[in-house]
Amino acid sequence: MFQIEIEPELRLELVHAGLAPHLAELVSAERDVLSQWLAWPPHCRTEADFIQFIHRSLHDYADGKSMVCAIKFRGVAVGCISFNRIDHQRKVATIGYWLGQKAQGHGIITRCCRSLIDIAFTRLELEKVEIHVATQNQSSRAVCQRLGMRLEGEISRAEALNGRVVDHAIYGLLRTAV
Repeated sequence: MFQIEIEPELRLELVHAGLAPHLAELVSAERDVLSQWLAWPPHCRTEADFIQFIHRSLHDYADGKSMVCAIKFRGVAVGCISFNRIDHQRKVATIGYWLGQKAQGHGIITRCCRSLIDIAFTRLELEKVEIHVATQNQSSRAVCQRLGMRLEGEISRAEALNGRVVDHAIYGLLRTAV
């Protein structure tokens, strides 16, 4: 199983079927909060839904299109982080993530993003990493700023999000800037 140890109590683990019950339970408990910034939580309700997602994710990983990892903090799955899209032709990857409320405030997402950025630039030999966030999502915007990413612009009406439409702020980090 593919794992990356970020620190002794923080690791990334490529998603696998064994994580499905834990992720389903976490999302069930956090659905309303997660749905504020993510479109998928209202549609992913059962362990079977997560198994289907994991199978698709592993297929896309094998094809080099994406990479989805569970975030494990102190041995417990507390969220996920991913290269939502890896564009080998343009040499760009887009990072996405979510984290349960109890694990927030420990710098977990910032540390996990740093790890993925390192993978993008060293192992995948990409030239740019992006994060797209809803303009009103101040927590995620702060993550991008802590990572030294540059605000490249905003896209109005970028995403339909559970009954509302949000604008996106696009942050980028070039390999040459690291």
